[in-house]
Amino acid sequence: MILALLAAAGLAYWMWRRGELAWLNINYVLAGAAALAGIWVLLRGELLAVPLLLGVAGYWYAGRKKPIRFARTPRPSPTMPSDEACRVLDIPAGADAETIRAAHRRLVNRVHPDRGGSSDLAARVNMARDTLLAELDRPQHR
Repeated sequence: MILALLAAAGLAYWMWRRGELAWLNINYVLAGAAALAGIWVLLRGELLAVPLLLGVAGYWYAGRKKPIRFARTPRPSPTMPSDEACRVLDIPAGADAETIRAAHRRLVNRVHPDRGGSSDLAARVNMARDTLLAELDRPQHR
């Protein structure tokens, strides 16, 4: 029996090192060991096994709690001046949304990395489009 337990522990350690048991934490290991001890004691007919198994269940449940995740603060999106955005998209100032989208579509087809362009140019064209569309959505103060 001891040899089987040592073989199982060695196999579990090997699988954990390979990353196949990444979900395994110390709470699961201790709860499993205590559960085996509780079952062994229960099979011998002793009443000590009942509180031991209840403690194992509580310890296992404590290990299952999800970690607290904190909300990420959104990063401010980079913007460019609207006159520079108009120059990038090669459109006149005050263009409507359809003109902005058509110019963006035309340019991004040329500069997209999948078509031989660079990711920096594609990001610049996208930023110009986003800047001009955001400007259109802003209420105008007169």
